[in-house]
Amino acid sequence: MYSQKVMDHFTCPRNVGEIKDADGIGQVGNPVCGDIMRLYIKVEGDIIKDVKFKTFGCGAAIATSSMVTEMVKGKSIQEALAISNRAVAEALDGLPANKMHCSNLAADALHAAIRDYQQRLARAG
Repeated sequence: MYSQKVMDHFTCPRNVGEIKDADGIGQVGNPVCGDIMRLYIKVEGDIIKDVKFKTFGCGAAIATSSMVTEMVKGKSIQEALAISNRAVAEALDGLPANKMHCSNLAADALHAAIRDYQQRLARAG
């Protein structure tokens, strides 16, 4: 079933909320299970200084959202891009096989927020 870490992040999620003046926002969803994640990042220099999330979904989706925010805070953009779906699941001491798609959403939301940040930078010149 679920690990102690999954249960901890599900019952006491970290970094819940939104950043009003976010530098990047990523939203992903899984139409099969209905999970939707929105992740906000605030970047200073090349470092992700703050990160928040809002997730509508199952316990595993909330736990993976919480864990990915803990993993990325204080990391450079390149370090954050290297966070994989597998790394999120491993950081939670694993997920049941039928919930692995939830960890995929968390990393995908992070990467989408970074892409949004990079596109905003490019538009600003």
